[in-house]
Amino acid sequence: MSNQVQVTAKINGQERSFLCEPRQSALEVLRETLNLTGAKEGCNNGNCGACNIILNGVLVNSCLVLGVELEGAEVTTIEGIALADGLHPLQKKFLEHAALQCGICTPGFIVSAKALLDKNPDPTEHEVRLWLAGNLCRCTGYDKIVRAVLDTADSPEMETVRGQ
Repeated sequence: MSNQVQVTAKINGQERSFLCEPRQSALEVLRETLNLTGAKEGCNNGNCGACNIILNGVLVNSCLVLGVELEGAEVTTIEGIALADGLHPLQKKFLEHAALQCGICTPGFIVSAKALLDKNPDPTEHEVRLWLAGNLCRCTGYDKIVRAVLDTADSPEMETVRGQ
């Protein structure tokens, strides 16, 4: 007999139903069941931010949320950040500023930065650094990442994105 629970959630704008074990993390469900592999398993204890998602408008570590907790929720993963006509301005700025190297932490940083810009469209450098403090990077160094976020906030493209 299976202990699996059926869960229905709006993930990246689409209604999705899936089965999961009550003990499975949202990260496991996203990666293994729904094949959304952008969120990375870094530490699996909420310290690195590589698995960040936006859950009902709140930035969370998906490794610390149970898959069953996604029932009825609205979830945005890195796969849901790009726009219909191409990359989100934030993704473009990460490329322009070379704010990535190995790529393990990049999805978490972009999701975190998007959550920040959704909440505060004109953050200061201090606010960006504070907001991104839950994300760890071993390769790039944080300055390029912070510059990419600040440049995105100042970007005319963001006005169009905010209007959608």
